[in-house]
Amino acid sequence: MKEACGVFGVYAPGAFVSQLTFDGLFALQHRGQESAGMAVSDGERITVLKDMGLVTSVFDERGLSSLQGDLAIGHTRYSTTGPSTWHSAQPVYRPAGKAGFALGHNGNLTNTESLAIEAGMLGALTSDSDVVAELLAQGFPEEEEGLSEPDEEGSDHLLAALHAVLPRLKGAFAFALMDADRLVAVRDPHGFRPLCLGRLDYKVDEGPRTGWVIASESPALDICGAELVREIEPGEMIVIDATGPKSYWPFGEEAKDAHLCVFEFVYFARPDSRLRNREVYSVRRRMGELLAGQDPVEADLVIGVPDSGVVAAEGYAAASGISFGQGLIKNRYIGRTFIAPTQEARALGVRRKLNPLRASIEGKRLIVVDDSIVRGTTTRQLVKMLKEAGASEVHLRISSPPFSWPCFYGIDTPSRDELLGAQLTPAEMNAHIGSDSLEFLSLPNLMEAVGADAEGHGVCRACLTGDYPTEVPLSLKDRSAMMERELVSSKP
Repeated sequence: MKEACGVFGVYAPGAFVSQLTFDGLFALQHRGQESAGMAVSDGERITVLKDMGLVTSVFDERGLSSLQGDLAIGHTRYSTTGPSTWHSAQPVYRPAGKAGFALGHNGNLTNTESLAIEAGMLGALTSDSDVVAELLAQGFPEEEEGLSEPDEEGSDHLLAALHAVLPRLKGAFAFALMDADRLVAVRDPHGFRPLCLGRLDYKVDEGPRTGWVIASESPALDICGAELVREIEPGEMIVIDATGPKSYWPFGEEAKDAHLCVFEFVYFARPDSRLRNREVYSVRRRMGELLAGQDPVEADLVIGVPDSGVVAAEGYAAASGISFGQGLIKNRYIGRTFIAPTQEARALGVRRKLNPLRASIEGKRLIVVDDSIVRGTTTRQLVKMLKEAGASEVHLRISSPPFSWPCFYGIDTPSRDELLGAQLTPAEMNAHIGSDSLEFLSLPNLMEAVGADAEGHGVCRACLTGDYPTEVPLSLKDRSAMMERELVSSKP
């Protein structure tokens, strides 16, 4: 399972915006580890620096000191549309208007091909983000002396292009954009991917000032010293300039039926993030508590799979009365194994990333809590490793329901053929993985933990149910499976 990206932006005249952007991207490193980049404006020109690799390998003190300006955007990437190459690294830049504009994207469009045809770049497609930037650039006049100040109708060229292009986009997108003088944040009408707004109070020689920060997750605000103001609403576009933030609604009325990806709670987001006015840590702990009430089993020790399974394991241990302990040590210098590009690399990545504490688990009946099972490769390797280390029993407890349907909104699971939950029953999965028992958190319990009702209003759970909020490009095989599921569910 591969998540899309992290985006960050800051408007803070007189502050060291490139350093603030570096710190924000460092806090969002977990969302993408293929490439990193930032764009900085000094009011006259936009400078873009990007490269393949982690934030700390792309930027150094010398590079940051050369990026002087009053506003910036940044990006960490994992590719879902387009190759993993330097050219596809973001922010994307286009030399349109006074100093051009730059764009960073978290999410995945479902109509990229038709948009690429419209933009005249189907044969040169690199990413859905590149297509959006090209469409926006084509919305600028061919000859232009300069951009006017934004007004209530957003009639200058960048805002006019955004109002024209954004309604044509389908799928998931959280954008951070900038031109010479303004920072822009956009969230799609369904709010699939998170995006928040923060206020930054700082001092310069002239005295105290107020700046503004946008980020995929709230910890990126915390590291910069910014205060979380609120989450940006689905369908909202915020334009930030010297007068402060101003909201626009390019998709029409304010969205009424948001669909934040439920796996932001389960896996993707940091536990110290706040989503839907809930701290992710508390939600994951509640998942573990509810999981403990499903199919209890006798055991000696509860352990979590680092990092996203640990908090749920704490909740499981507290609710079950079984001791919580550490059974796996994580190599902090290795990224998430779902980011590895091949199945073989993911399998090898488990042993590179995790090592068992033999003295803690030898001869013990273990309850092992993890967040999900997608392909099953890493889980199977994990169970094998624990038993080789001396565990007498390994009982898997998963803090989400089976991942059974492909996602088209920013998680790279293109086919049901790759999803173990679509191919096997839980009992068959247990036998395939080699665990002594296997239990998934039920869908109603997951909804309770994240604060959604039984129908899942407010969250997207299509990967668990096959009920997609928008039209998606399912294969014929997957459409047949969906029709069969609907037929079975409609029988009395």
